[in-house]
Amino acid sequence: MATDTTAGASATATVDAAEQRPPAAGAERRRTVRKDIEGLRALAVTLVVVYHLWPGVVTGGFIGVDVFLVVSGFLITSHLLQHPPRTPRDLAEFWGRRIRRLLPASFLVLAVTLVASWLVAPPTQWAETTRQIIASTFYLENWALAKRAVDYLAADSTPTPVQHFWSLGVEEQFYLGWPVLVLVLAAVARVVARRSGRAGRMRLWVTGGLAGVVALSFSASVLVTAKDPAQAYFATHVRVWELGAGALLAGAAPVVARALDRRRVARAVLAWAGLAAIVAAALVLDASAPFPGAVALAPVLGTVAVIAAHSEGRGSPEPLLTPGPVQYVGSVSYAIYLWHWPLIVLLPLALGRDRTLLDAVVIVALTLALAAATKVCVEDPLRGRHPLGVPLRRTYVFMALGMVVLVSLALLVRADLRRVVDAGEQRLATAFAQPDPCFGAAALVTPGCAPHGAELVHEPVVAMDDMPDPYEDDCWVLGPLTRQKVCTYGSTAPDARDIALVGNSHGGHWLPALQELAEEENLRIHTYLVSRCFTVTEPLAFGDARTQACQSWNERVLSETSDGRYDLVVVSNLFGMRLAGVPEDEQEAAARAAYTRSLDRWVAGGVPTIVVRDTPHSDLPSVPDCVAAHLDDLGACDGGRDREQVDPLADAAEEHPSPLVTVLDLTDRFCRDDTCYSTIGGLIAYFDGGHMSASFARTLAPALAGEVRAALSR
Repeated sequence: MATDTTAGASATATVDAAEQRPPAAGAERRRTVRKDIEGLRALAVTLVVVYHLWPGVVTGGFIGVDVFLVVSGFLITSHLLQHPPRTPRDLAEFWGRRIRRLLPASFLVLAVTLVASWLVAPPTQWAETTRQIIASTFYLENWALAKRAVDYLAADSTPTPVQHFWSLGVEEQFYLGWPVLVLVLAAVARVVARRSGRAGRMRLWVTGGLAGVVALSFSASVLVTAKDPAQAYFATHVRVWELGAGALLAGAAPVVARALDRRRVARAVLAWAGLAAIVAAALVLDASAPFPGAVALAPVLGTVAVIAAHSEGRGSPEPLLTPGPVQYVGSVSYAIYLWHWPLIVLLPLALGRDRTLLDAVVIVALTLALAAATKVCVEDPLRGRHPLGVPLRRTYVFMALGMVVLVSLALLVRADLRRVVDAGEQRLATAFAQPDPCFGAAALVTPGCAPHGAELVHEPVVAMDDMPDPYEDDCWVLGPLTRQKVCTYGSTAPDARDIALVGNSHGGHWLPALQELAEEENLRIHTYLVSRCFTVTEPLAFGDARTQACQSWNERVLSETSDGRYDLVVVSNLFGMRLAGVPEDEQEAAARAAYTRSLDRWVAGGVPTIVVRDTPHSDLPSVPDCVAAHLDDLGACDGGRDREQVDPLADAAEEHPSPLVTVLDLTDRFCRDDTCYSTIGGLIAYFDGGHMSASFARTLAPALAGEVRAALSR
């Protein structure tokens, strides 16, 4: 699926339109600009910015990224084919030009963004922002986001102000490896030419080799996108074919030029068709599309068509691509891209409100002003041979120093974060050591207590990492769901009563409450915890190998927990997946029936079973982020009764005839009257948008204790 960055779906071409021309001897090349390419840049960056500010206007505006990638591949490869590198020195010179072109502006934006985030963003965002700034400094942001894309807990995380650097990471990795590939292919071509006695075939050999790489990358794009679209969106090997499409056009440029020579009408038709493909993709696609994959062919081939056509004059798209304002936007597109996303993320934080239409207009104006200043004061002065280019080592010293400065600044922010966390943890420990009657979950069921508590003792930045132990202990069945791991917590006494805690993540967040009871009640807790897969043996609609893996895991769980080795089963699940092959309007009934069969297994084994009704979810991506932004108005993070969740497991348990099955409903510890709370009794109830914080779960132990004792007595 196309991931809005909110998934950071943006990129920028970072090569001069004249990159295809060789430098004059002993000096930086003079730059001439292909106006159609500059117009494509303007179109691409406009699509990206509009998509990020008004996604409903161009639902597929993220394809501006793909336009940029094709342009970059074309320009870079044109240059490399005219002057293929022969020696390590040639490679160093090539990379030096890229450093001088790209890094001064990117270092500036990263530094300003880091400082601004420290000043206006809540501490809950500092850790991830600094992590991604370090990744962006080394142009590895795309891989950092790919990793988070498959992280269950990070799936709905708040976007950072630098995650748009993912596309620059793809380009920089391309710039690092592509000239090496051209060097090798050109060397092979020269060897073959010497042995065959046939000269002048270098372009053909190199283009053929590049075509093989492009074919492999496109195949990977189709396969990986179908299997894991969230990760595919950011992966370099899945995106190389888009740059490679432009590269192949560069390789075929002489053939294309001959084919279209003096065919003005054909050029115009080709250019208009290409623009139509780009615009249609921007208007028709949306974030649900499996992207890039084969769907990306539309903007990629559209861009290739416009560049190949190089159409000018009457009947061409020249009036759209070459006006002065369009050319100017194209010339500053790199800086526009760098600045727009940090402003989109940080300005609402600085203003303390959601973005308004006026704010969006201000962001556009500030982006253009900062882009103009960056180009004039930073990009243009530093991109040439002086002051960074002679001797060449200055370029690399500049790069190293810039990286050291950015990493050092990030570490300073992390040190300040550590200070905030240490103080917050001490405050929380004190509150648990000296609890009052209104502390935590008790606040909503104790007369006279304020729902939010007298004061917030749970620092938001502490709450966001306040997770049950299995997260730290790697005790989850995650990813492909093929691993089957069980962990043990609580009492180590030989006569301890053995409890199986079963479920997906909404079963796992009850572990802290059980641990709180473990010593007093002499309990040993064994965790059967899995991501998303709820406890039925019917297939769930994962749409891939996880369906079978989930069934296998649940069969093991039901077999082991019903064979007499456990004194009690505690089970809770989020009903977040759908049963495979079941119509939408029949899902709840089918899930209740499937859960009944699971309950029957435990009853047949004579195992007392407590079903804990699923807790209300917040309707926020991150409760700690919301609380951090509304410390003076905690009610802003609360919600209505619609936070309560459909729970077929609890419904099935309430209807089950066996006395071994009981239902525990603690909704009244989250909701009172028409309000479901995010902060309760001085604690933040969730570490993200729907999972209980470990501290709040601990305060639910008294509500769980009586049911556990009664079940064990049965």
